[in-house]
Amino acid sequence: MIRQVEVNIDYILMLVAKYHESNCEDKSILVSIDKAVNSSIQLRSKKELIERFIETVNSDTRVDEDWKTFVEEQRETDLAAIIAEERLKQAETKRLINNSFRDGSLKTTGTDIDRIMPPVSRFGGNRGQKKQTIIEKLMAFFEKYFGLV
Repeated sequence: MIRQVEVNIDYILMLVAKYHESNCEDKSILVSIDKAVNSSIQLRSKKELIERFIETVNSDTRVDEDWKTFVEEQRETDLAAIIAEERLKQAETKRLINNSFRDGSLKTTGTDIDRIMPPVSRFGGNRGQKKQTIIEKLMAFFEKYFGLV
């Protein structure tokens, strides 16, 4: 019988701290991190974020504090990019995202998504397609950052 170990972000950060303690020289730890992230369904959407953080690790890094700062900065940058790309209403979008993180899920039914959308012609503007694109981007964003801080 094979026992499965639950891999979560705390375990990954412990490995990153080990890598940091090795003066960023023990490449086998990086391989372990990669395997652990790939084996966890919850962490796959966070892989790019974890890899970018590891690239910033140096002798001055305080892993736990720097991780939190890194995630917050990346989260703000990524959300601002989605808002700009899709021309969403900034305040309403931030409120929706903050409520989603608080509640543990992104609500895509009802009028929440409609409220953050820019004005689109209901007749010739492909509103349904635009709404679906926004939902997909927000879901990917939510999955990437949920449970990290």
